[in-house]
Amino acid sequence: MTELQAFVRQILSGHKRSVARAISLVENEDPIKLPLLEALYPHTGTAYVLGITGSPGAGKSSLVDRLIQYLRRQGKQVGVLAVDPTSPYTGGALLGDRVRMVRHATDTGVYIRSMGTRGNLGGLSRSSREVIRILDACGCDVILVETVGVGQSELDVMHVADSVCVVLHPGAGDAVQAFKAGIMEIADLFVVNKSDLPGAENVVAEIEEMLDVSRKEAAWRPPVVKASSKEDRGIGEIWEAAEEHVRYLQESGLWDERRSRKAAEEVVEIARELIIRDISARLEQLAHELSCFEEVRNRQRDPYSAARQVAEQLLGRLELG
Repeated sequence: MTELQAFVRQILSGHKRSVARAISLVENEDPIKLPLLEALYPHTGTAYVLGITGSPGAGKSSLVDRLIQYLRRQGKQVGVLAVDPTSPYTGGALLGDRVRMVRHATDTGVYIRSMGTRGNLGGLSRSSREVIRILDACGCDVILVETVGVGQSELDVMHVADSVCVVLHPGAGDAVQAFKAGIMEIADLFVVNKSDLPGAENVVAEIEEMLDVSRKEAAWRPPVVKASSKEDRGIGEIWEAAEEHVRYLQESGLWDERRSRKAAEEVVEIARELIIRDISARLEQLAHELSCFEEVRNRQRDPYSAARQVAEQLLGRLELG
């Protein structure tokens, strides 16, 4: 048995240290990344991925904590991918909210991983899809993906999740802002968290009114669920709404259609990444060969003409090749 095969077997058995190491290797673009993911792929595709997004302060982390508790009572293996903003100064992720989930850390049926966006505009790191695949392979039945927050740049969650849950809360003007940001189009269910606070009913009514207008003719109307992480209310209803959405997708044929489309998108995404990496390496090597870096550094030449020369030379080589 090769070292890679032994590593894959440990991941498939749910060995937490091996899973953690695999995720780190993927995040750091280690050379073993592609062979590892290729070996794991046949063992994936069964986990249900629920994306959870919402503005800061909506209580997403507390809600995820309660969902973990609920799902574990149902006997499900749970994976959590919590995507946090990356510090522009240190490059590290701001993982403060994760402390709420620490109580599940010793549960062998739960795997929690925090990762930074690493500057990715969509709010999800490029390696998020691969991390989800590893969690899928290690035996997770449900994978909860908590994103940074709502906004025009936060729509990437729809590309990795089977269902998207948008979390709002009273008193912050969330509902109107969510619809302005285009979240209406990707939301499969809405949760009004902190429903024990005044104004919760107004938020529910506002969402329902907007759904009356925008989803009037749609086959699926996102349910609006009131919940309270503090009082542990509405968690079961959230999961029931998610399960109802899965049934709708499967009965309508959209489940297979969505997953097929995402698979095709992933092929293009991976190919683009490999091409960019290869081209970047070639460009840098060629620029060194032509002494472009040194000439520009010494202000003997402008960067524009130097870049044009490097690009033309590389394109010429590619055409000849």
